[in-house]
Formats: sequence, C-alpha cells, structure tokens
Amino acid sequence: MSDEGGVQRGSLLERNGVPAAGATSVDVDTAMLLLGAGVTTITHPLLYVKLLIQVGHEPLAPTLGTTMFGRKVLYLPGFFSYARHIVRVDGKRGLFRGLPPRLVCSSISTVVRSKVKQVVPREDFEHVSNRDDLKTSLRKVVKETSHEMVVQCLSRIATHPFHVISVRCMAQFVGRETKYGGVFSCVVKIFQEEGVSGFFVGLVPHIMGEVIFLWCCNLLAHIINTYAVDDNFSQAPAVRSYTKFVMGIAVSVLTYPFMLVADLMAVNNCGLAAGLPPNSPVFKSWIHCWRHLSREGQLFRGSSFFFRRVPAATAAVTLE
Repeated sequence: MSDEGGVQRGSLLERNGVPAAGATSVDVDTAMLLLGAGVTTITHPLLYVKLLIQVGHEPLAPTLGTTMFGRKVLYLPGFFSYARHIVRVDGKRGLFRGLPPRLVCSSISTVVRSKVKQVVPREDFEHVSNRDDLKTSLRKVVKETSHEMVVQCLSRIATHPFHVISVRCMAQFVGRETKYGGVFSCVVKIFQEEGVSGFFVGLVPHIMGEVIFLWCCNLLAHIINTYAVDDNFSQAPAVRSYTKFVMGIAVSVLTYPFMLVADLMAVNNCGLAAGLPPNSPVFKSWIHCWRHLSREGQLFRGSSFFFRRVPAATAAVTLE
C-alpha cells in the first residue's frame, strides 16, 4: 500500500509540473545500496585472502618455479590456492568471514556520500582546451578534488569502525579464535577493552592514503589531458575519458603501503594471534609499523594475488 501511495503521489506531482525528486532520490539511493552490497559480497573472498597475506599468514609451502630467463625462484601460493585452503579449513562459507560488517560499512558509505553531496552540491566542469583558461581549469579541478576529499574523509570516518571489526573478524583465521562474532557483540567488546579509540586504530594512514590517491590521480589526469592530449586528435575525448582510470591504477600502487599499514594497525595488539608476536611485533604507532615494514622490505606485501615470490633472503636460505 505504501509503495502504491508513493507512486500515486509522484505521478500527481509530475502532472502538476512538479518533479518527484524525492521519489527519484530514494530509488537511486536504494539502487546504489543494493549494487554496493552485491559488489561487496562478490569481491569479499578476494579481500579476505588479501588481508591474510597482509598480516603475513602463509599456511602453504612455497613451490619451486623458474623465471623466463631460467632462474629458479620460490613462489608463494596465489589466490586460488589460498582460497582452496580456506575452504578446506572452514568450508565455502569460510570465504565470507567478516562480510556482515563490510556490508554495514558499504551501506553507511553510500548514505554518507549521498547526504554530503546533497548538502554540498558538486559542480561539474568540462575540460578547458584554451591555454588562456588553464588557471581557470586548474581552479575547477582543485575545487572538484576538494569536494571529493571532504566526501571521502567523512565517509571514511563514519565507516572505519566497521572496517576495523571486519579486519579483526577475518584475522581470526590465523589463530582460530572466536573472540569477534556478530557486529553488535564486536562493538561492545572493542568499546569495553579499548574505548572509543579502538574503533579508529589505523584511521590516519587510511585517510592519508585516500587523500594522496585522490589528489595525485585528479591532478595527473588534468595535466595529461591538458598538455599531452592534442585537441586536434579525433579520439581526444575518448582518451581523456580513460586517463583518470589509468592514473588511478598507477597511483593506487604508490599509495598501497598506507592501506597495508592501516589494516595491520587494525589488528595489532588486539588480542588476536595475527597481531601479536611471533606473527607480528607490537607497534607503538602507525609510523613505527611503516618503518618496520620498510626495513623488512614488506611495504607492498599483499599487493599481488599471483606470482608472489618468496623474499630474496628467505628464498636463498631455502634453496640452499
């Protein structure tokens, strides 16, 4: 009945010349929520395996292989081998450990982004080809990026507690713990043991990584579209439409260490085996964690799912 009433009210408004903006907004938000939930569910096994690799959990022995030049190297198991191991231990449902808080995280992010964009409207802009208008174009890029940064930061602050819960639920696989279960019980446990600050461990490097990614991606795309793509080129609009996507892939590699440190700090010293010696040192801060990973040459641990080589020092000892 309520749905029919909403449709009738929307039709009446449209007949009177008033667009049913509220109904359209709700429909779009609902569609985005469902789409986000679907993508989160489908990609969760990938992020689960990635998290376990990030915390340094390697339950499977490396295999001997050769490079294209014939040199012998040791390869760590890829995604499919790792996923099969999780299924053998926990069954197929085990691949979705930590999914509920990620779904909450995705839903909150969608709602926050929608509300912020309503309060602070985004101003669309087009590429400016005239060199006399470069300053104007750059100002628009800066303004657009600043708006995106505000949305991203507010979204991250609102969702980070659930990100911490999800990471800890997944990290329990390492020590086979059952400390973190349902979302509500996790909230109560973290608050009792660590207070409010426990929900925001790793927030600083996470936000820093996202802000650096956003600015580098947008500015590099603007510079390339302005100086490298000729307006006389017939495919210039098509090239410009993909520039930001390509820059995103490149910049994400550079900002990956921030995401790694954020995830490690979310697990560190929380009572789980994955965040305690001998699996991991107890870090005093995220900077301490960064320096440790840098010394060990592990700042990009977990950035690849395939063709993961054993670190050179470990491989040399094993091969001998």
